[in-house]
Amino acid sequence: MTEENGTLSPLARPGQLAGLLDIQEGSVVSRTLVKKPTGTITLFAFDAGEGLSEHSTPHDAVVQGLEGSLEVTIGGDPHRVGIGDALLLPANVPHALKAETPVKMLLTMIRDTAE
Repeated sequence: MTEENGTLSPLARPGQLAGLLDIQEGSVVSRTLVKKPTGTITLFAFDAGEGLSEHSTPHDAVVQGLEGSLEVTIGGDPHRVGIGDALLLPANVPHALKAETPVKMLLTMIRDTAE
């Protein structure tokens, strides 16, 4: 499995996902690990207090906590996601994320094949 630039994907071998991206002070950073027409797998790192403002997407997505904890608000309802937790972000429902501590998370977005 190769990345867009032709290098071997970090998911081609067993390893710790959290080690693939560093938290940067005052920032949100991301690294796309898989990008296909059927979906993407993206690793995110948030410094404490950072986040993504409310938005919605036309696709379902799953957030998986790898380090730290974050608040994920879905349709106005807050949820805490910690290490090992997973949470579905339903398509077309507004959601926002805010890191309570420095956080690393994996986001898996699934696209409808009919698109």
